[in-house]
Amino acid sequence: MNRIGYLILYFCLGVVAVFQIFPLVWLVLFSLKDTREIFGGSPLTLPQDPKWENYIKVWQSDIGIYFLNSVWYTVVAIFLTVLLASMATFAITRMRWKLSSLVLGLFMVGLMIPIHSALIPLFKMFLTVNLIDNPLSIIITYTAYNLPITMMILLGFYYTLPREIEEAAIIDGCSINRLFFRIIIPMTIPVMSTTVIINMIYNWNEFVFVNTFISSDKYKTLTVGIQNFVGQYMTDWGAIGATLVISIVPILIAFFFFSNKIVEGISASAVKG
Repeated sequence: MNRIGYLILYFCLGVVAVFQIFPLVWLVLFSLKDTREIFGGSPLTLPQDPKWENYIKVWQSDIGIYFLNSVWYTVVAIFLTVLLASMATFAITRMRWKLSSLVLGLFMVGLMIPIHSALIPLFKMFLTVNLIDNPLSIIITYTAYNLPITMMILLGFYYTLPREIEEAAIIDGCSINRLFFRIIIPMTIPVMSTTVIINMIYNWNEFVFVNTFISSDKYKTLTVGIQNFVGQYMTDWGAIGATLVISIVPILIAFFFFSNKIVEGISASAVKG
């Protein structure tokens, strides 16, 4: 590609970057305005008198509880999802048994089940076992729904692992459990990093399940807690903007630190044999 081609490419990428970053900048400006300024002025203007008290107001509410709930729901669900998906993928790709293809197909069917079609069955099931308004219902749902996509990402990488390493470990007396935890898991760290980020984005931003299964404020997450600033007669839009800014900070931090891992993991899982 000649120099003019590179200039055109960089220009196009710069335009795309501006469109990607602009919503974040706009959201920060939005969070520093009051309701009168938001609706009375241009949405692109800088705040005349930055309302940093919007963030103070948010933290004086229950937003801290919602934030911690989002953190531990996300962390526990990611740990269970990645661990179970790794075990299942290892059993399907590295072990020989008759029903491995059928089991893999059953897991992949989960990719075709829309979230909304499962809400009522899940609600009835959790109601039967007394898990409505219980954090376990959220963790179980997150884990189950993220298993298929996590396994799909892991599959390509597991197929590329050389069997000679496993054979050498078994000859040296390594058990299946030690083989998986001491050898396979360290070798799959790049692709596991990809699955962790993808799971984090989904779990952190999820709204429907929490809004359906959780009613107590002490168990709500950030995405659902935002509704507390919406009243029947008045809505505090500045506080909503501040809450949204707080909610995207962990995702941005994770992306800045692990974005290269996402590319490496997806590239590695896309190459087979």
